[in-house]
Amino acid sequence: MLSRLEERGYINQIVGDRGELETLLTERRIGVYVGIDPTAASMHVGHLIPFMALSFMYIHGYSARYLLGGFTASIGDPIGRLTDRKQDKPEVRKANMVALHMQLKRFMDSVERYAARRGFIREWAWRKALHNNVHWWNKTSARDFLSVLGRHIRLGPMLGRDTVKTRLDGNGMSFAEFSYPLVQAWDWWELYKGGVQLQIGGADQFGNILAGAEAVKSIAKSDHPFQVELSRESKIGGRATNDPLGFTVPLLTTAAGEKFGKSAGNAVWLDESMTSPFELYQFLVRSADADVDKFLRLLTFVPMPEIKSLMEQHQLDSSKRIPHHRLAKEIVELIHGLGAADKAETEHRGMYGKAVTINSILKTPDAHTKPPLDGNPNEGFINPQTNKHAQPLTRETSGSPHIKLPRSLVIGQPLSRICCSAGLVSSKSEGQRLINAGGLYIGGNSDAKGGMDDALNFAPAKSSDWQLLEKYVMDEKLLILRVGKWRLKIIDIVSDEEYAESGLTCPGWEKSEEATAPKNE
Repeated sequence: MLSRLEERGYINQIVGDRGELETLLTERRIGVYVGIDPTAASMHVGHLIPFMALSFMYIHGYSARYLLGGFTASIGDPIGRLTDRKQDKPEVRKANMVALHMQLKRFMDSVERYAARRGFIREWAWRKALHNNVHWWNKTSARDFLSVLGRHIRLGPMLGRDTVKTRLDGNGMSFAEFSYPLVQAWDWWELYKGGVQLQIGGADQFGNILAGAEAVKSIAKSDHPFQVELSRESKIGGRATNDPLGFTVPLLTTAAGEKFGKSAGNAVWLDESMTSPFELYQFLVRSADADVDKFLRLLTFVPMPEIKSLMEQHQLDSSKRIPHHRLAKEIVELIHGLGAADKAETEHRGMYGKAVTINSILKTPDAHTKPPLDGNPNEGFINPQTNKHAQPLTRETSGSPHIKLPRSLVIGQPLSRICCSAGLVSSKSEGQRLINAGGLYIGGNSDAKGGMDDALNFAPAKSSDWQLLEKYVMDEKLLILRVGKWRLKIIDIVSDEEYAESGLTCPGWEKSEEATAPKNE
């Protein structure tokens, strides 16, 4: 397995001994994990490489664990930063966590569908799980953290890290960010007890993975119950090490060597409301010739002989950009599905192919413009200059989970009406039938005082009564609703004035405007 990973280019640096890692992957179906903090409402293309390495191991029989850092997001990874990370508001962090949770679940399912179309059929050994570190951190006391982990950590190596030195020489570093590697190490310890021996991360995560591996190894040696359980299972893969190991993957960079991501200001998002499938296709099809071979190996499951053949075809006629189009279609299919990939390819060839006609331009949406996060929901989807008769798409029909609603249509209103305004149902009566049938869920984790923590849970709506719904509204600013498995609405509650100024509209808003408009004498 290690040789296959190296052949595709996934191995940047190994944390631990290569021989031990090779034996471990040969002898045991170990658990492997990749973590991500919800510091934005979506993953971007740069996140794909570690998750594709995880997925590649998953389809070859290793247990894949996705870790969402609901707790670590409140601290912030200091790597690559000269100053403290700006803290998001709690409601923003919670909304990001919900959005990323759903995106990861969709990605986990889409990987299987994508792999199946390439001959990897689901087997008994395929196991996956999505964890949120909030769940164990809510149960971890300061005493547990310091007594179990703190006494195994030495300050010398931590102070010697380049990230820490740079910050100490500059504006200083908060204790919270200094402790980030320790918090990440505790996450690994929680997963390690369940058989997760391998962590995968980006090239910039080598120090964090190394610190975590050393900490987990020290804790495991002194944890008597764990050692008893380990000796009981030692007959399985007895030649392999029990130590935690890891490896980093190369970062996705521009032709100039710049990192892609939110902090770099050039993120290509995986959420279609932030980067449309067409835009994603465009970004990939314009990849530099020198990068296409690497991206095909790292970001797709296309077999190596086929990649070689694609590159040979490119050498014969580079104007056709055959491997570039294959790369773009593969990744759009992986993220958004086969239908979206076919459509994006058709739109691209209709707008940029050699046989471009006026008719093809008229039938092609203007996908250069991103669907707006604010402003008129009908702008940015259809080019009015080329197709004035096309039916415009709205925020509700675009599939984006993030919407804004005016305060007057949410606070104090029946849940059936809120569902209608959010575009989840077509009428209030349909919303009530959905509630009566138990098909509507409210997001959050309500405690006895009516507050919410960072754990994500969905409770079925029992009635339309506002008094039952009120405790789920976070700071009167955020409400999360779900229908079925995937249809999610993350509702940002804004003032009526702000909503009116934004130019947005929704069912029920027109009547509300008429009621408050001044009447002519």
